[in-house]
Amino acid sequence: MTQTYVLPDRWFYALTAVGVLLNATGLFPPVLEPDGALYACIAKTMAQSGDFVNLYAVGADWLDKPHFPFWVVAASFRLFGVNTVAYKLPALLFFLAGVVYTYRFARLMYTKGVAQVAVLVLLTAFHGVLSNSDVRAEPYLTGLIIGAVYHFWRVYCGSDRAPGQWLQLGLGSLLTGCALMTKGVFVLVPIGAGLVLHWLLTGNWRELLRPRWYGAVALSLLFTLPEIYCLYQQFDLHPEKVVFGQTGVSGVRFFFWDSQFGRFFNTGPIKGEGDKFFFVHTLLWAFLPWSLPLYLGVGRAVAGLVKRRNPLPEYVSLGSGLATFVLFSLSGFQLPHYMNIVFPFFAILTAQYLVSLSPAVLRRWTLGQSVIGGLLVVLSVGLLLVAQPDYLSGALGWVAAMVLATMLLFRTTDLLSLMGRMVAAVLVLFGVVNLFLYPAWLDYMAGRTAARLVNEQPARPRPVTLLYMPGTGVGGGSFWSYEFYASGPARYVRSDSAVQAQLRPGPQLTFTTAADADSLAARGFGIRRLATLPYFHVSTLSYEFINKQTRAKTLEPYVLVQIRSRAD
Repeated sequence: MTQTYVLPDRWFYALTAVGVLLNATGLFPPVLEPDGALYACIAKTMAQSGDFVNLYAVGADWLDKPHFPFWVVAASFRLFGVNTVAYKLPALLFFLAGVVYTYRFARLMYTKGVAQVAVLVLLTAFHGVLSNSDVRAEPYLTGLIIGAVYHFWRVYCGSDRAPGQWLQLGLGSLLTGCALMTKGVFVLVPIGAGLVLHWLLTGNWRELLRPRWYGAVALSLLFTLPEIYCLYQQFDLHPEKVVFGQTGVSGVRFFFWDSQFGRFFNTGPIKGEGDKFFFVHTLLWAFLPWSLPLYLGVGRAVAGLVKRRNPLPEYVSLGSGLATFVLFSLSGFQLPHYMNIVFPFFAILTAQYLVSLSPAVLRRWTLGQSVIGGLLVVLSVGLLLVAQPDYLSGALGWVAAMVLATMLLFRTTDLLSLMGRMVAAVLVLFGVVNLFLYPAWLDYMAGRTAARLVNEQPARPRPVTLLYMPGTGVGGGSFWSYEFYASGPARYVRSDSAVQAQLRPGPQLTFTTAADADSLAARGFGIRRLATLPYFHVSTLSYEFINKQTRAKTLEPYVLVQIRSRAD
């Protein structure tokens, strides 16, 4: 491997700061519907009630995801209040911890240049940045998984009697336990598969027999006991509860089996339609602008294994990345953000490939990647011209200034210019999306807009708002964003009888779809419209919605109404 490819410290720190900044721009757009708003509501209920054992959604028991992210966000809400930044900030901090661990892990086995490039790749991978705006479990897992691997690697590299070895084992087990309480038992694959593959490929298979690793498993399970306790208290002690349309549902069984293996085999209560090549093409855009060097880096590493030459300093990154990739590809339930949790390993594989190139080949890569960066800039400008957001001239000026600065600062075709151009291209894209486009698009989350209208009213205390959402389950639409952003209480009602019961004290403020409001009026309820609010499912953007000229025909109305009982 070439030893001369090291970024000057001042440039590395500057580009890292820019990478942190572009991820931090995701703090400010409102919490995105549907999943983000649902999770924010669960944490809000936890923070306000003080009940950190039971999870509730839509006013009912909720069994789908483990507790850890909700505990962290609820603590953040108690510190900073219930708001957008307080919901997203903990996830960003866990992601940045993952960036630090990525550098430290790469620095143990590779040159300083590889560690530097890995950091910048991780900070600029498309879906990683996106997940720091549309926050779910993945930013937490990004930090927890690579952190656990780092500490376990330190244990492997040292002797049992070395100072601090048991501390490293304990920290790795703690992070593993937190990861288990974030996503379930499948996190053991990205944490353990790479280590096992490294031991097998390097002839250290006896490491599998070392007692310390069985101790790590036991400690990890010990740190998972808070999750087991909460699930047992909420569900196993109450078999009469109806969950997924059934009674006698075990929360502990769901945690250990149905939530993960049920999705993998598509036999659980939540099903999907798996495509064995889904992540092959998904990574092409999810890991932009680094997907091509990633694929070639993985291909070269695998070819080296087959031909038994050009061995890697470590096979943890390859093993964890590929094992998780294969596992999710075979799963019956697939979503693009699933692969984010192994982006640190992909970043290391990408970095070791780029840093190992000869100067002539690196120049060609710099030019090729610059074309990809240029296309991202063109995409940014195209989105602005089609969407026509407020402050369009300011947004275009931002793009022009960034392009000009990049051209002046990074004029050569070396590794520094390659990294600088890519960081700048991604900064342009997400600066445009997070600072100019999302603030306009997310106004079409009707629930948030309605909550803002109600919050602005001078009435104190805030009246209860009825959220009329007929049907069963947690539903969807724009109700969760209303519940999260409303400063007053919200109560879900699902049937005519439930509505009638809530109206006994008198007329009630209600948020619902225009169609459901009309349906209530047709069945005899008194309806007085207070506001009509346009709605679009903003997590599934379409060209017609993005285009300001055709946006109106993609919208459907929600309404704030005052509803009176049939008897009035």
